[in-house]
Amino acid sequence: MINRCFWVTDSKLYQSYHDNEWGEPVFDDAILFEFLVLETFQAGLSWITILNKRENFRKAFDNFDYKKIAVYPESKYKSLLLDTGIIRNKLKIRSAITNAQLFIQIQQEFGSFSNFIWAYVDGKPILNHFQKREDVPATTSLSDKISKDLKKRGFKFVGSTVIYAFMQAVGMVNDHTTNCFKYPS
Repeated sequence: MINRCFWVTDSKLYQSYHDNEWGEPVFDDAILFEFLVLETFQAGLSWITILNKRENFRKAFDNFDYKKIAVYPESKYKSLLLDTGIIRNKLKIRSAITNAQLFIQIQQEFGSFSNFIWAYVDGKPILNHFQKREDVPATTSLSDKISKDLKKRGFKFVGSTVIYAFMQAVGMVNDHTTNCFKYPS
């Protein structure tokens, strides 16, 4: 039997996500934007809910193409509100559009969103040594700082908990527990 992090259920989708994506360093802006969108929609919900709807989100949001999303007309916003395959939260849908616009502004300022976000960890993942559920924080002083910086730039649904989950997902922090097969030895 493979030892995985405490939060992984017997869902094959969850196991695949954990084994192949979660905690793997992501430097590609398109994938970083996808995770930003998914994490903002996840706020207040379970991650498995988002994973189960991920392909629906991909279709609804033009494969997470931030350049297209940034210029969505009101008609597209309204059609997203009617899409039963995604989370139909008015504010979260609106935030995906706003955040896409701001994502592009950061790219223009820093050369890429990756340059901007990875600078917070000097371009390399922070390796934590957590042993059990209780050890893993929901936020850190670094996620607080990134959240505050993004909010100052106008980003929405980027509270510290969302940002820490984003950091975990894209490998800025490696929070695989020490008993997990993905923990670096």
